[in-house]
Amino acid sequence: MMCTVCGCGEASVETGKTGADHVHSHDHGHDHGHGHSHDYGTGLAGVHVPGLSQERIVRIERDILSKNDSHAAANRARLAELGVFALNLVSSPGSGKTALLVRVLSDLVGKVPVAVIEGDQQTSNDAARIRATGVAAIQINTGKGCHLDAHMVGHALDDLPLEPGSVLFIENVGNLVCPAAFDLGEAHKVVVLSVTEGEDKPLKYPDMFAAADLMLLNKSDLLPHIEFDVAACVANALRVNPRLKILTVSARSGEGLDSFLDWVRAGQALARATAKAAALA
Repeated sequence: MMCTVCGCGEASVETGKTGADHVHSHDHGHDHGHGHSHDYGTGLAGVHVPGLSQERIVRIERDILSKNDSHAAANRARLAELGVFALNLVSSPGSGKTALLVRVLSDLVGKVPVAVIEGDQQTSNDAARIRATGVAAIQINTGKGCHLDAHMVGHALDDLPLEPGSVLFIENVGNLVCPAAFDLGEAHKVVVLSVTEGEDKPLKYPDMFAAADLMLLNKSDLLPHIEFDVAACVANALRVNPRLKILTVSARSGEGLDSFLDWVRAGQALARATAKAAALA
């Protein structure tokens, strides 16, 4: 369990509109029409909190995740009704996640309706990079928070223009710990691991790799210049999660991106077909 032990229970959340000139704060002082309460977050700093027993902390953690799961279910139903295929992109900082996303969006824009929710503790730099591709993006600044949660994403969905049958990329805050526990309402978690991080990352952070459905082994263009055992990395990832699909990719060279795009389009087609069938039922 995460938030009571990492100090991220209370986040100052800002969601930037799809235009870079508009940012507003969600201070939870007004109604957004979601039908859920605004008492999320505990603000606890760690298991040594004075006056709280270990059992009490565990109960609070479970309550946090239970509330998050409720919000995630609402997000998932909302996206399913629109036939939106949503992906939660997770990684450690510096994996090349944003550069990879920009490259993918450049290939998709004009062919597939697509939108992005960007998560960072501070700045709207990454959202600006996304908008430069012509894709609508909402920036969520989490302040001290080290991950996105489903409540934040629900607010962002209010402001994000989503076409029916579109693809939604949610780029999470760079962190391989807390995002593993927080469902956002996505169809899949996609973990990005760069070849500069070490073959044993899946063993060090098993919860994230166990929660993911796809691993993108990024920065493959650097392989000729570094010592990195691809086979060992893949074996470690599959040891943690035998069902994990793995693609080797490069945002710079484009290696493997056709396979990833095919995977995305297949998911999009399924989401659209499922929504259509539900509407006709």
